[in-house]
Amino acid sequence: MKIVKLSIQRPIYVTVLFILLTVLGYLSFKSLSAELMPKFTPPLLNVQIIYPGASPSEVENSLTQKAEEVLSSMEGIDQMQSYSFEGMSMIMVSFDFGTDIDKAMTEAQNRLAAKRAELPREVFAPRISKVSVDEKPILILSARADIGSTELYNLVDKRIVPELSHIKGVANVDLVGGVEREIQINLDKGRMQEFGITPMMVQGAIRASNLDFPTGYLQSDETQMAVRLSGKITSIEELRQIILRNVSGAPIRLEDVAEVVDGVKDPVKMGRVNGQEAILLNILKQSDANALQVSEAIGKQIKTLEEQYAPEGLKVEVAQDTTTFTRNAISSVLTDLLLAILLVSLVILLFLHNVRNALIVMVVVPVSLISSFIGMRIFGFTLNMMSLLALSLVIGVLVDDAIVVIENVYRHMEMGKNRVRATWNALNEIGITVISVTLVLVVVFLPIIFTNSLVSDILRQFCAVIVIAILFSLLAALTLVPLLTSRLGNIQPLRSDRPLGRMLTGFERGISRFAEGISSLTRWGLSHRWALAGIVVALMAAVLVLFPFGFINFEFQPYMDRQECIIQLEMPKDISMAESNQLVRKAETWLMQRPEVEKVVTMVGLTSDNSQSNKGTPYLAELDVKLRKTPEGTEAYVARIRKPLTDYLVDARVNVYSVSMTGTVSKAAVEYIISGADKDSVALFADKALALLSTIPGVIQPTLSVENATPEIIVQVDRDKMSNLGLTLDNVGGMMQTNFQGNDQLRYTQGDYEYAINIRADKLSRRSIEDVAGLTVANPQGDLIQLSQFADVSLGIGPSRLERFNRNSSVTLRAQAYGVPAGAIAKQFMGQLSKTQMPQGVQIQTAGDMKKMADSMSVLTTAILLSLLFIYLALVLLYNNWTDPLVVMIAIPLSIVGALLALAMSNTAMSIYAMLGMVMLVGLVAKNAILLVDFANEARGEGLSVDEALIQAVKLRTRPILMTALSTIIGMLPVALSRGSGAELRTGMAWVIIGGMALSTLLTLIVVPALYKAFHARQRTSAKPKVDIEALMQE
Repeated sequence: MKIVKLSIQRPIYVTVLFILLTVLGYLSFKSLSAELMPKFTPPLLNVQIIYPGASPSEVENSLTQKAEEVLSSMEGIDQMQSYSFEGMSMIMVSFDFGTDIDKAMTEAQNRLAAKRAELPREVFAPRISKVSVDEKPILILSARADIGSTELYNLVDKRIVPELSHIKGVANVDLVGGVEREIQINLDKGRMQEFGITPMMVQGAIRASNLDFPTGYLQSDETQMAVRLSGKITSIEELRQIILRNVSGAPIRLEDVAEVVDGVKDPVKMGRVNGQEAILLNILKQSDANALQVSEAIGKQIKTLEEQYAPEGLKVEVAQDTTTFTRNAISSVLTDLLLAILLVSLVILLFLHNVRNALIVMVVVPVSLISSFIGMRIFGFTLNMMSLLALSLVIGVLVDDAIVVIENVYRHMEMGKNRVRATWNALNEIGITVISVTLVLVVVFLPIIFTNSLVSDILRQFCAVIVIAILFSLLAALTLVPLLTSRLGNIQPLRSDRPLGRMLTGFERGISRFAEGISSLTRWGLSHRWALAGIVVALMAAVLVLFPFGFINFEFQPYMDRQECIIQLEMPKDISMAESNQLVRKAETWLMQRPEVEKVVTMVGLTSDNSQSNKGTPYLAELDVKLRKTPEGTEAYVARIRKPLTDYLVDARVNVYSVSMTGTVSKAAVEYIISGADKDSVALFADKALALLSTIPGVIQPTLSVENATPEIIVQVDRDKMSNLGLTLDNVGGMMQTNFQGNDQLRYTQGDYEYAINIRADKLSRRSIEDVAGLTVANPQGDLIQLSQFADVSLGIGPSRLERFNRNSSVTLRAQAYGVPAGAIAKQFMGQLSKTQMPQGVQIQTAGDMKKMADSMSVLTTAILLSLLFIYLALVLLYNNWTDPLVVMIAIPLSIVGALLALAMSNTAMSIYAMLGMVMLVGLVAKNAILLVDFANEARGEGLSVDEALIQAVKLRTRPILMTALSTIIGMLPVALSRGSGAELRTGMAWVIIGGMALSTLLTLIVVPALYKAFHARQRTSAKPKVDIEALMQE
């Protein structure tokens, strides 16, 4: 082989190449950014449209349905879900994989802009965003200081937030809690009626007397000067003295009809850390930013800010940092990686007897790993759980090519050849096989790299990194290893007078015995093929029975323990902020008394997955609880506190969730969407389904997403009466809005800052339903008319949110699973549901994790089948016939049996990561069989009978096969047994490979020869006659 010849003749070329690769690899490594998981953005658009003050039903009818109609004709839409909340509509449009989401975003914007005229007039411009998995604050900071609460809010809002927003990679800084200054004008109803003044007049008067006028210039021949009329209100006293109108010569001032207060806005959201009031700053990163770098930069900025505002006593603490988990996970994978390198070195030392030969093999590992970073840099990958996992799993595989090469060189040196001759002969004999074996392994991962789906987005980096590392190891095995063996390779006789020598001699004897045992088993297999077939089939059947008996379960992703749980409280819908806050305080005290709780971060008025309303939702609250390490694990702890906490907080619905891998609330172990054209039949069926789901064992917290429970006051206007009185809906609505919600469009300036001026009825006039009925409206003639004269005011209840799925009304049914896998619950639930009568036009769809699971399994299964086809075709090319590849392929089902056994014994569920382990297995296992078949073909070429050729191949290859298998298995052990952050993801994959390799290595040496004999019994020699073109042309 040219490349081998070159590396033996011109060692400088090879040395320079690998020095370059190492330097470039190191530079690439330095420039890679780190994150927890690779970016997989499902093509999803989130459209939010605010419609101030509208109820969910109004939002759905006059806004959501129209917006859906506009968007539904876009191409490539997979499904569409929409939610109508109080004052806002949110539409989630998911597209098929591979859709250009930026293009879709622009198209959605243009379509909505074109139909703007058909939407209600008060609607704000739509906000369209791409939803990314990392839409969770990477940091939550809490700010406190020794100054008044409004001053603190100003400091945070006007000084700290701008400083933090400038940091590279920060997308957004949201504030929760704090009190904001506001100038309140509380109108006195009685006095206003007395003087005939309406809220509109008050607003007009303030606007007219709060202006700056640039009025032109004074110009002489030499100079020019601006003339400005300064009319801004500069003090609260000035505001009180504004004249609204003159009644019989006496001026009526603002203070005569209203109370003017320099106050604070009504609190709508509150934040606390460990029970202490604070302003929380939620920091979201840009989707392409490096989380760890952003977090470090913010840490530095906080120090600077604290020094800068030391006189105010500013203290900014990190209440929650998601990047610590990322850091720990990454360092734990790196530890596994180093351990694997150590263990693999030991295995190789045992087999090769001297440190020099072991080092020649081990050089390949760091060289391939460091060079892999170049590939990662070129393809824009990051350092994350998947890419680092690939590097730690691949260590045992990287040495394979080098082992096969050096083992063969070693065999030739034992025949008495010198180093260079032995290297040259050995590589000529085995070079092509080594290349084909490696290419088979690469081919296995190609289907996943090139498929488009949710899973392939998660797994692409994993597969690509493995492929890159393996290709570099092949390059090293064909250039660096021959260069080193031809210069440094030597055989040392084992000396039994030293303890190490004695140990190695014992090991050698063991291997020889093993090889003898295996070859006698092979002989037995060759003569009892049917018995062997029977044993193998029985073994496979026995393992496949594990599935129906529930020894192996399915899940989308293994649960990852972040030692954190989220408690969401839902209180009665009509609760006030003060009441709600008291209830949440009770929950906080209860949690803070428990020894396992380290920190509690509280938000009242919103939850992390329901922060839609800018008005705040007083009935919602969320407590993020950080736990100390408990032996039972977070899931068990969550299950244990659920009941006592619910009993303690009687007035609230308590939901306790564990936290998913990305740090968000993991709600949907089991999730279904029930949809249909008729709202009522959907609601009825949803209630039935909920009752059914509650009866299934292992189900906790079953909930429906839509409930009719929000009390509201409904005003029905009689249009004829209204127009007879000279009123329009516009001025009645405006009047009601100013009275109850307030009008804060005007601003009061002080120094550099502006504050809102809020005009509304005083507290006494907005307490009960009578205040609504008794509201007075002025018509153009100046008559004051009561609302009850032309409208009917009544109490009612309405939904707090409405949902639609693919343009039909829908309800989402969700539940958590505990102690029973979600897959088992879903199976039982659907089984029972199929027995009930489904109403006409109502459908039920699986959503959440179960849907992802089903989609990903089908994609991975297709990928595995494609990999098998590719391997077969690659082998057909290698062997130039159609039967030998079948012999090699028999090793694959044998390994899958081993993998399933390992899963059942280690009690690990079949997740996408375990499936990925299977894909890797397919490639690894084919390697051993290829080496066997290759040697058998060569021996038969030398004229040996089939049986003799096979026995010789088994004897010769047992040692390298054992060596590669053991290095792979032992390299996986640290990963399989790892207990660090995020270890749950890695263990399944490692067990699959360990089980599969162990079983298939043993069976390959026995079953493959028997199958080979079955295919070749009738042929005497294996040499195919060469096809003579000339002879064919003569015929």
